[in-house]
Amino acid sequence: MLLALDTATEWVHLALLGGQAIWTKRVLTSPSSSASGVLLPSIDELLQDADSRRQDIFGVAACIGPGGFTSLRVGIATAEGLGVSGLQTWGFSAFELRAHALKMNGHEYSGIACLVLDGKRGEVFMQPWDLGELQAVAPAMKIPLPELQTAIGDRQWWTLERFYDQATAHVSSPPITLKEEGRATLGALANLGRVCSARPAEAQLFPYYLRETDAEINFPQASVHLSEAHRRGLPR
Repeated sequence: MLLALDTATEWVHLALLGGQAIWTKRVLTSPSSSASGVLLPSIDELLQDADSRRQDIFGVAACIGPGGFTSLRVGIATAEGLGVSGLQTWGFSAFELRAHALKMNGHEYSGIACLVLDGKRGEVFMQPWDLGELQAVAPAMKIPLPELQTAIGDRQWWTLERFYDQATAHVSSPPITLKEEGRATLGALANLGRVCSARPAEAQLFPYYLRETDAEINFPQASVHLSEAHRRGLPR
């Protein structure tokens, strides 16, 4: 069995793949029900649905960001913890997951599109992707929300449903729409899990952050000994 997971946002997405069979689960977290509290129980529920056990999992593909600092750590730590027992692990970005969702749902636009995620603090995370080739065409970046129109220019763009109103207030053109975002994301997660399993396994997964953590901002000397990979992760 192959497990794929995404904890980059307030939604925990899970996909379990066994041969041609797929089991998926989507759970909304909250302050009283965080990713750390729902992830492992949800994995066990998915395994129960598949009449399988954790020992049946041979590998884990995990979203490494960008996204929420704590929620990403939960997902990556879970994947790494399972990896300690000898499982293979792979990482993929939150942008790649959304690009697969758009591609798989037969979106008529297959050129370059700017994928926009909520970066909090009045900022966005953005990366342009070729939806036809399913590959990034430029590095991801952090942008102040008021500058989003300038960054997008005349290109197509997409953003999460819950961030739609905030983003469209700063962009003159409407974004690409993705019907049934939750179902589309789960389908893309399952597909991306298979794609990742064909790649070389990663012995260590680094969270991919596009901004400094609060600790780095408030205590800059506390992280000077860390490598850039440990501070910001590996660009995707």
